[in-house]
Amino acid sequence: MNLLLSLLTGGPSVVMESAGEAATQAAASASQAVTQAADAAQTSSGAGFGTFGMIIYVVALIAIFYFLAIRPSRKRDKELKEMQASIKIGDDVMTSSGFYGRVVEMNDQVITVEFGTNRGVRIPVKKSEIIGNKAPNVSSESK
Repeated sequence: MNLLLSLLTGGPSVVMESAGEAATQAAASASQAVTQAADAAQTSSGAGFGTFGMIIYVVALIAIFYFLAIRPSRKRDKELKEMQASIKIGDDVMTSSGFYGRVVEMNDQVITVEFGTNRGVRIPVKKSEIIGNKAPNVSSESK
């Protein structure tokens, strides 16, 4: 019993007259040790890490969102604008509505595209509505 009390209190113990006093003393010593440990944890750098850690967490979330959502979207937009700027007369293009045609006339913002197999249908299309400059992949196999 004396050994247990000396371990809990951290020093030599005085022999108690009753078991109730020993239990009360042990509980007080344990409570004091827990309080000291909690005070040490609050005064160490761990308490500052709560706010600092939250800032780091928010910055990391923003960085992840930027690299997974914003950056690829901007890259696609840049490539699309470069493709739209490089369109010239005679190119096969695809509109945003899914129609394929050939460019026959151009000015700053409007492109005249010729649609259909007989190439008689000419429709003016905004340059921003062209999303591809390729001919359709049509297979000759039909069932």
